[in-house]
Amino acid sequence: MGTALLSALFVNVAFSNRFDSYLEQQRSARVQQIAGAVTGVYESARRWDGARMDELAPALAMAGADVVLTDVGGRTIWSTDRSGSEMAEMHRAMTESGPLTEPVSVPVTVDGRQRATLEVSLPEGSVPVADQQFRAGVNRLLLAGGLVVAVVASALGLVFARRVTRPVAELTAAARDLHAGNRDRRAAVTGRDEVAQLGQAFNELAESAQRQEVLRQSFAADVAHELRTPLAILRSQLEAVQDGVLNLTPALVTSLHEETLRLGRLVADLETLTTAEAVSFSLERVPVDVADVVRSVVTGLGPRLTDAGLTLDPRLVPAPVCGDPTRLAQVVTNLLTNAMKFVPAGGRVTVTTDVVADRVRLTVRDDGPGIPDGELSRVFDRYFRGSGAGANGSGVGLAVVAALVQAHGGAVEAANACGGGAVLGVTLPLAGQDPGVTASGRSAGSPQLTAVTEP
Repeated sequence: MGTALLSALFVNVAFSNRFDSYLEQQRSARVQQIAGAVTGVYESARRWDGARMDELAPALAMAGADVVLTDVGGRTIWSTDRSGSEMAEMHRAMTESGPLTEPVSVPVTVDGRQRATLEVSLPEGSVPVADQQFRAGVNRLLLAGGLVVAVVASALGLVFARRVTRPVAELTAAARDLHAGNRDRRAAVTGRDEVAQLGQAFNELAESAQRQEVLRQSFAADVAHELRTPLAILRSQLEAVQDGVLNLTPALVTSLHEETLRLGRLVADLETLTTAEAVSFSLERVPVDVADVVRSVVTGLGPRLTDAGLTLDPRLVPAPVCGDPTRLAQVVTNLLTNAMKFVPAGGRVTVTTDVVADRVRLTVRDDGPGIPDGELSRVFDRYFRGSGAGANGSGVGLAVVAALVQAHGGAVEAANACGGGAVLGVTLPLAGQDPGVTASGRSAGSPQLTAVTEP
C-alpha cells in the first residue's frame, strides 16, 4: 500500500514539475508576443511613437503585464505607468493572478541593430482557467488512482501472503509434532511450488527417519540376540567346567575360542560401521593390489571354507589401487563370509578381480539361493537383514562393506546371476585416478556402476 501511494506521489511531483515548465513556456511566449508588438510599432513608424504605444496599453493591461521600454542609453521611452497601470492592477485583482514576477529583459532589434530594451513583468498566476482545472483534475485522478491501487495491492498481498504462509505454518506445525514424538505426523502438501517441494522433502525425510527407527530397533534386537548366543554358550560351558561336569579339554578350549572370535567379529563390525561414518575416520592409503589382498584373505579363510564344505574359485588378475590394505581386507572378508552364510555345503564361491577402463572391479559370486528381488536394493543398508539370513548374521557386514568402499571413492552393487546365486560387486578407482574422497575419508560421490555380470 505504501509503495502505491509513494508511486502516486512521485508521479504527482513529476507532473507538477512538467506542468510548471509548461507554464513557464506560456509566460515566455507572452513575453515574446509583447516584444513582437512593440517591435512592430517601431518598424511601422521608424521611430518610437508614444501614441502608438498607448494603443497597446489596453491589451497589456488585460494581460496584467507591467512593461517598461528604455533606449540603449537607459532612458525610459514608454511604460504602462503612463496609461495602463491602474487598469492592469484592476485586472490582476479581478483575476486573482497574484503579484508580478521579476521583470524579464528582452532586446528590441530592428534591421540588425538594438533599438531599445523591453522589460516585462507578468503576474505569477497568469495561468488560464482551463489549465488550472486540468492540473487540479490530474492531481485528483492521481490521488484516487493511488488509493485504489494501494487497496487492490493490499488485498492481493494478503491473498498471496496467506497462500505462502499457510503451507509454511503447516510445515512448522508438522516439524514440531514430529519433534514432540508424533512419528506419524506428515505435512499436508498441495501445489507444485517451492514450498510444496519443501513439504514433500520433509515428508520423505520423516518417512526415512521412521524407517531408520524401525530398522534400528530391529537391529538392536538382532545384535542383542547375536551377542547373547555366544555369551550363553561361553557361560554354560565355563559353569560346567567350574561344577566339574566337563573337563577342560583342548576341544572345549577350541570351542570357547571360536565363540570369542565370533563375539570379536561382531564387535569389530559394529566398531567399523561406527567409525566409517564418523568425521574422524581416515584411511592409510598406499599402493596395493586388490588381487594380493584377496589371496591373503582366502588363505586365512581357507580352513573355515573347507569346514563349511565350500569350494573357493579365485580368478585374479592384477588390480592396483591406492587404498588402505587393512580396510580392503575387511571388505573382502565380509563379502566372503556373507557368501558362506547362504551357500549350502557342496557349493562354490567365485571371487574375481579385473580392470575395466579406469576402475578396478572385485566380484564375489555364489551358487546359493540368490537374493529376493525386493531386497536387492537394500542388502547394503544399515541394520538390514535379509529374509534368508536367519540366525546366521547380524546384518552389519555388508553395511561395513558399503561404508569402506565409499570411503575409498568406490561403489557397491548387488544382483542375481542368470544361472542362480547372488553376485556382489565392488568398483574402486584405478591407481593414479582421483578417488574423490574428502579429507575425512568419506566419499564425495560414488560413480555409477554398470550391471554386475557373471565372472
